[in-house]
Amino acid sequence: MTEMDITEFYRGKNIFITGGTGFVGIALVEKILRSLPDVGTLYLLVRPKNGKPVGVRLEEYTKNAIFQRLRSEQGDDVFKKLVPLAGDVGEENLGLSDADRQTVIEKVNIVFHSAATLDFEASLKTTVIINLLGTRRVVQLCKEIQHLSALLHVSSAYVNSNLKSADEILYPQPGDVEKVVQVALTMTDEAINDLTPTLLGTHLNTYTFTKALAELEVANSISSFPSCIVRPSMITAAWKEPTPGWTISKNGPQGFMMGAGKGVVRRLPMNTELVCDYIPVDTVVNSMIAGAYHTGIKRFFVCCSPTETPVFHITSSTYKPFRWHYVISVMDSYLHRYPLRSAAWYPHMKFIPSLFWFKVSAMIFHILPAYILDAVTFVTGGRPVLRKMHRNIFRSLDRLEPFIFNEWMFDNKKTLELHATLSPGDQEKFGVDIGRLDWVPYFENLIKGVREYLHNEKLSTLEAAKKKNNV
Repeated sequence: MTEMDITEFYRGKNIFITGGTGFVGIALVEKILRSLPDVGTLYLLVRPKNGKPVGVRLEEYTKNAIFQRLRSEQGDDVFKKLVPLAGDVGEENLGLSDADRQTVIEKVNIVFHSAATLDFEASLKTTVIINLLGTRRVVQLCKEIQHLSALLHVSSAYVNSNLKSADEILYPQPGDVEKVVQVALTMTDEAINDLTPTLLGTHLNTYTFTKALAELEVANSISSFPSCIVRPSMITAAWKEPTPGWTISKNGPQGFMMGAGKGVVRRLPMNTELVCDYIPVDTVVNSMIAGAYHTGIKRFFVCCSPTETPVFHITSSTYKPFRWHYVISVMDSYLHRYPLRSAAWYPHMKFIPSLFWFKVSAMIFHILPAYILDAVTFVTGGRPVLRKMHRNIFRSLDRLEPFIFNEWMFDNKKTLELHATLSPGDQEKFGVDIGRLDWVPYFENLIKGVREYLHNEKLSTLEAAKKKNNV
């Protein structure tokens, strides 16, 4: 199609990013700054939080451990490319000031929209305001941007979790979007909760439902500007970049390993033979960068008026599937190879293939020890947290059961085709093919990453932790 590679495409381009402070967003910012040296300005939509202005939040943001490699290679001056804009996708006009909005309209070339609420228990009202209307507000802004090359929208493979298998296509709209918006914005909370099951239909929760509706907001605007949708599955710790195992997410296996390392989560409800669709965060980031590139050059070199929004599954289930039985034999050894100084109990993990028997087992191995350990913590002047943690786990189990004891097959042929179109250099630098991923060493790095980045226990504490673990 063209000799233009990804680095050339991004040269001088200014980027607007929503969700830039989240797990995917901060990894995207790091990758862009490190691997696209000639990129222009990165405008980050940032919510003022806890009374802190966005400038202060940006200072704190750049101290995240993900930027250690970038800082050592390029120094602090690289962060001058980051410009925070006060705003919130949950507010009208994204909460942008008139001046900041005009800056985006006049200067931005690429938009990455990754802001969303990921809470599976969030109300319909909350998810409509953030996931659906937030996307609508981004789309409206894109229609006003004067020199837009592409909007890259981060969706989720689970927008089609009402199907057992899904292709990289847009499926029919799951509901009357305007009716859903009207219900969410005009009815009482009680009335909304009563209507929610009817509105959801076969969708598992408000998250998957509103993210599905949000995709149509993007796709229906294809005549106004070029767009692309990526659908990651469960996003996990970094495979390769910027360092293996990096994470700030406590969702999915990272959350399991946090509790397991502490010794306070000793049982997990899981059928170890089922496929769990996990995808490393750095692969997701590469797909975003490559997806926007693909969309932008297609418009520039092939046609001025794209007719459809491409969809890419950033998934592993049909290509490099993971099953927990792959790592059962090594899980405990990894937990003891990288123990925590702060562990409350000797780590040991066992998987229970039934929610009922998990609850029975948890009463013995989770709830009873939690009462004992919390009592000891209270007496010694600490803050008891284990009973509350396990109560929250129990409360969420019924909502999570469909995701724990089901498997989905998400086809990713178009994503592999996207990878094949890249130059050899771009395949190496921004590749989205996980064919060489080996899940066993990957999980060793994930456990090391959980220890360092979520428990904040550096490598220097490992020997002391091992001595405690071996007592």
